[in-house]
Amino acid sequence: MTTIGVAVGLGNVWRFPYMVGQFGGASFVCLYLIVILLLGIPALMAEWSLGRHTRRGTLGAFERGGLPAGKYIGRFLVAIVFCATGYYANVLGWVACHAVGEAGVLLGADLNPAAVLPPDKGFNGTSFLAQMIATPLVLGACAAVLIKGLTNGIERLSKVIMPTFLAILLILMLRAITLDGAGEGLRWYIGTLRLENFTGSTMAAALGQAIFSMSLGGTFMVIYGSYMDRSENIPRMAVLTGIGDTAAGLLAGLAIFPAVFAFGGQPSSGPSLIFDTLPRTFDQMPLGGLFGFLFFAGLFSVAFLSAVAALEVLAGGLIDNTRMSRNKAVLLVCGIVLVLAIPPMINMKIFLPWDLTFGSGMQTLGAFLSVITTAWCIGRSAALKELATDTARPFHHLLYWWMRVVIPAAVLFVGVTWLLDASRV
Repeated sequence: MTTIGVAVGLGNVWRFPYMVGQFGGASFVCLYLIVILLLGIPALMAEWSLGRHTRRGTLGAFERGGLPAGKYIGRFLVAIVFCATGYYANVLGWVACHAVGEAGVLLGADLNPAAVLPPDKGFNGTSFLAQMIATPLVLGACAAVLIKGLTNGIERLSKVIMPTFLAILLILMLRAITLDGAGEGLRWYIGTLRLENFTGSTMAAALGQAIFSMSLGGTFMVIYGSYMDRSENIPRMAVLTGIGDTAAGLLAGLAIFPAVFAFGGQPSSGPSLIFDTLPRTFDQMPLGGLFGFLFFAGLFSVAFLSAVAALEVLAGGLIDNTRMSRNKAVLLVCGIVLVLAIPPMINMKIFLPWDLTFGSGMQTLGAFLSVITTAWCIGRSAALKELATDTARPFHHLLYWWMRVVIPAAVLFVGVTWLLDASRV
């Protein structure tokens, strides 16, 4: 449940639907499911195996695992986490503003939470100012949790919030699919495959989303692997985590796309998709303001814990490798993340490439390097020891060779196909 909680968050409810909208509907969903099964779940096994074998986080696992230049690769991946956490904090601020907006509906106040969203292009002073208030408040709250050691309390609270949030998502799905015109959205989302959408860009997007959604990239899951007891069954845990994570994303899509088509919206509207569509769904529901508040507050709570975990990784790495106190490390990390959050605040023309670069491309590279380290560097016997289960002996040998050959080849194939596809545009 802990690892599913780490994986489920903004990547499922915010990013997955907008990526589906950007990259072809059912065609993207089909590729995504294939990638999760054949690449995502085995890559998760590799990251946990690397962490448990080395008993180190990102800054030590690659070096101890024997990857050439592993020390510097670990530092590079930590830098990627800084950049990714910046725009993640921005989106968390958007969610917080929409939670306040839905609370305003309950109280009869006329608020416009959509004003926080960046414009498609150009510069909007209102949006920028709102984000410059929301993002520092989010990071300040994260810093307070890390400094005061309140993480355990939030984790206990999340065990209540997560099932409540998923229940609300299920109610939204049931409401969305009963709207007039919802059938067209369902067909577009899961019923109609279009061969012209099976492009290099779509394959790369599906791979990047799988990596992002499962929190892969040589960072968080490597650290969680370092905490795992030797008795934990890594393949079984990875399968269950993959199922839980994927189910959350598919459920979010079922709650959103029928409503998009019912209201005449554009599924390709990008990162602002859920902030444009879901409030309209709430308006069509009895007690919509209450459900809207619970949804955005629940999503904020789930995503906030992920942000705390990311900042803990960064601050912990700084503390372990310097003589800096915890308070100073946390404040420095949050300050750097805030600076890196500013460029994607400006408009979606900056935000979208920022997200695709640091949320898809670089995290895919980190996952690729984790698989290479596990399957090629730590040694065959050590890797098999981490993967060994109570299942039949041939299974984990096959799994080892799948990591060693198929996953690296598939990632390289997708990368080359994407480059060839992009060169023809």
